[in-house]
Amino acid sequence: MPALSEYSNVYNTALNVLDRKGFSVWYDEEAEMFCAERNGWDFMAETPCGLLGLVAIHEFQNPSSFEAYWWRLDDKDLYGQMSNTAPDYVSVCK
Repeated sequence: MPALSEYSNVYNTALNVLDRKGFSVWYDEEAEMFCAERNGWDFMAETPCGLLGLVAIHEFQNPSSFEAYWWRLDDKDLYGQMSNTAPDYVSVCK
């Protein structure tokens, strides 16, 4: 069992993290998407965990202004080359 996985019991925590980071958060019923905004940067995702992930990309890239594909990071084709076996490691869950 992983130390943490995306599941509905994590959603409130993800929304609280976004709130503590200073984001306004809401649910767009028409789009059926979770939303967040801070300083004009707005994000939408199907789940609160996905929304937090998009904000993490924004914080990592730290763009100074909007440009097309500002979020893209293509150092490696990790998504297209994902291994289907986990590496050897010792989990913190015992």
